[in-house]
Amino acid sequence: MYDSTLTVRVARRRIEAEDVVSFEFASLDGRELPAFDAGAHIDVHVPGGLVRQYSLCNSPADRLRYQIAVLRDGQSRGGSAGMHEALREGDEIRISAPRNQFPLAHGHVKHLLLAGGIGLTPLLCMAEHLCWAGAAFEMHYCARSRTRAAFLERIASSPWAGQVQYHFDDGDAAQRLDLHALLAQPQPDAHLYVCGPQGFMNAVLDTARSLGWPECQLHYEFFAAAQLDTGDDAAFEVRLARSGRIVSIPAQRTVTQALADAGVDVPVSCEQGICGTCVTRVIDGEPDHRDLYLSPEEQARNDQFLPCCSRAKSSMLVLDL
Repeated sequence: MYDSTLTVRVARRRIEAEDVVSFEFASLDGRELPAFDAGAHIDVHVPGGLVRQYSLCNSPADRLRYQIAVLRDGQSRGGSAGMHEALREGDEIRISAPRNQFPLAHGHVKHLLLAGGIGLTPLLCMAEHLCWAGAAFEMHYCARSRTRAAFLERIASSPWAGQVQYHFDDGDAAQRLDLHALLAQPQPDAHLYVCGPQGFMNAVLDTARSLGWPECQLHYEFFAAAQLDTGDDAAFEVRLARSGRIVSIPAQRTVTQALADAGVDVPVSCEQGICGTCVTRVIDGEPDHRDLYLSPEEQARNDQFLPCCSRAKSSMLVLDL
């Protein structure tokens, strides 16, 4: 876990859509909060002891607050339920300083923002920044219905409202998102950003790759990992290259858990293979990649993996630890 934490006050809580609540955090003394770039997220120490990552969705120029939005997930393991049920205006809460693993591309490029549901949050921040910078962009906002689409009033009143197209599952067929038409003939100066439920993101990324989009022009951030069947997991060993020590990884324990049991600390945050906090260099052996952070090209190189969720296909992994 990162050591850099801030204690902030919940300055505002607001219902944004069905099952979506936004929270605005301010410093306790009214001073500016640490700067951040579009696409950044913070770790929130949720009431009940959990830590969850939420993207910042206010403009990076607004240093007096951090705004996040939280979808109440029916399959929540306690994170979204804790935010919805326990956090009220005036409460104090611990958060991390912002980190950005979903940055905008630099240079004279065109930006295509594809948001699915609550995945709008980092892209909303991007749109605010791109409008301020005078950069070319368009956004496509997909949601199950208009009642479940957050921040519609904010978008409608923004100077970039004309650059947004809406696609609702329960709407007329003519307004449905046609990914093949939208992503056909990729241009060298076009960059695609996608965030939302895993099925939506997989559909966008698989379509883009099938149509020839280079990996370097695809940018994405997952919110949660799908549950995996771990019934066939086997034990393996990890050798720590710096000391030569060998640690056994039982079938029922993750690499980070087993290393922690052995007194070896690897920084973790999401523990789902999403945030990239625990990325570790692999010197030898073949990882069994189960993360959503590394690109397919990065996974294929097998020179790094996320020990919070990934395992080994070989009997041993040699790690740069």
